Amino acid sequence: MELIKNLFKPSDKHKGVWPIKVYVLKLFFLLMFLFAAKDAWTELITHKGEWNPEIAIAWCAIAAYTTLSGLGVFHTLKMLPIMLFMFFYKGLWLFFVAYPLWQNEQLVGSEAEDWVPIFMLMIIPVIFTPWIYVFKTYVLGKD
Repeated sequence: MELIKNLFKPSDKHKGVWPIKVYVLKLFFLLMFLFAAKDAWTELITHKGEWNPEIAIAWCAIAAYTTLSGLGVFHTLKMLPIMLFMFFYKGLWLFFVAYPLWQNEQLVGSEAEDWVPIFMLMIIPVIFTPWIYVFKTYVLGKD
């Protein structure tokens, strides 16, 4: 019971962040590294023919940030900017791409439809992100 209580208390080991938040973020960093990095690198390595430059940029960016997310498994709080990048680009995509399609009743059956549930999963790490730590560390620059 004490172990469970300690998951929900600020921890000196984690700079005052609840351990449960750190562990959930570690899990998402691991999932990004194992699944998205694998897909991105497979696409880059096995691609045949000439690249569409915009598509190539997207695959390279995904390969870069998901590979760096592997460091987040071990240095979770230091690598939070990678997670923030994910929140930002997926949030932008949901707002500028998915939402207008949904609003105009064109999302169902579109190419975007399959991406929405995947991108909506980001709500879990958003909930577990230590926002006070993010603000103090990355906005105010305090360690």
